[in-house]
Amino acid sequence: MAMAPKSGARRCAGRAGWRVRTRSTRAAGCAALLAAVVGLAGAAAAEPEAGAASDAKVEELEKKVDVAIDEIDKLKKAAAVPLSGELESFSGLGPAASKVYHRDRGLSIGGYGEVRYTGQLDRAGGQSRFDALRAVLYVGYKFNDWIVFNSELEYEHAGEEVGVEFMTLDFLLCECFNLRAGLLLVPMGFINEMHEPLFFYGAARPEVERRILPSTWRENGAGFYGSFLEDRVQYRAYVVNGFDATGFDESGLRGGRQKGSEALSDNFAFVLRVDTEPVGGLLLGASVYTGKSGQNQTLRNSAMVEFGVPDAWTTIWEVHGQFQKAGAHVRALYTQAHVGDSGALSAALTGASGSSVQVAQRMRGDYIEFAYDVLPLVLPGTEMSLEPFYRYERLDTQDRVVGAAGLATRDRTIHTVGVSFKPHPQVVVKLDYRNFDSRGGDLPDEVQAGIGFVF
Repeated sequence: MAMAPKSGARRCAGRAGWRVRTRSTRAAGCAALLAAVVGLAGAAAAEPEAGAASDAKVEELEKKVDVAIDEIDKLKKAAAVPLSGELESFSGLGPAASKVYHRDRGLSIGGYGEVRYTGQLDRAGGQSRFDALRAVLYVGYKFNDWIVFNSELEYEHAGEEVGVEFMTLDFLLCECFNLRAGLLLVPMGFINEMHEPLFFYGAARPEVERRILPSTWRENGAGFYGSFLEDRVQYRAYVVNGFDATGFDESGLRGGRQKGSEALSDNFAFVLRVDTEPVGGLLLGASVYTGKSGQNQTLRNSAMVEFGVPDAWTTIWEVHGQFQKAGAHVRALYTQAHVGDSGALSAALTGASGSSVQVAQRMRGDYIEFAYDVLPLVLPGTEMSLEPFYRYERLDTQDRVVGAAGLATRDRTIHTVGVSFKPHPQVVVKLDYRNFDSRGGDLPDEVQAGIGFVF
């Protein structure tokens, strides 16, 4: 389902070897054609000869002028907002988020949207919800052939939440080494960078990639990326501001994201990702994040008693693999998170809040999913797809707790079965059923339905 990433950056062969094709060249050609045609039309009009043959020649030249004017108008519009073409991933980003990198120059606009219904099959799970989940605009600008601005502007829950998912400035130096700075998507797992709804199964993202790999996860920072061996090996290496450990709790790391907004930055972290495609259709990779999360903070309770937040060195690592061929899709991921000083952190958070907070020393999760596009079996050559899928997840955000037993209800197994139907390659309709179990007993199950699109 996910498109294989392409670097799209130029090779390290020197400027003389770069192949640059710009729309301005086409525009200049059309302008020259227009000038020539106008000149010919003027010359023809000045001919002393009269009659039907001369009139026909003038009429034909006028038609050519109109065609040239129309072509120039199209080029001018394309320079402002390009016509949609085939979407292709760049450096791990979603295909729609990558549009600006495939431009010659100028403005690029893309986006995606999701609407989701979640039906609770047990009232203990709360009320059913129908949510205009996300409306997203990608806005990018290519200043020249090596400086690119890109951004994702997101409206969530019908506009109740508005935010910037990423905002970067790239310097495309060569295929093997490029620079990126700004509000960065942390390059871990499958979903965080490529989270457009067409490129994951189910109306909701896997829980493992929400609780331990807390997508969508973005932080301020800078780094470099590139590819080797004709894109068969890709890497990204960034330095970003660290988590805010005061947001950690028994459910995972999600509350520790700073999201680029006046982020505390006494502590920074390093993240590295490497992917390889040894054979066609097979992707293997791994990533690691490590750094302090305490941010030199001191908390106070209502009685003004102070509690120091420890460094809480946080390390997350994951390995992943994916195989896609002839309509078949298999994806798997395993991850662990380790939080240093978790006992002292739990004590500080409990003391400051007045209620029990239990942050685990270790969290773990994994999932594997299978899907197959059955529609070509009955409609050969169709651009539509119909993909039944199954996903098995295990998730424990209380896998190891200092001085206490982990909360049994956080040790969960999730079975998801459903179908994704694409009436068009950029539009998807989803339906699935999620069964939740935990070591502490059964949890309420859900039925979900959703629509999504990219452009």
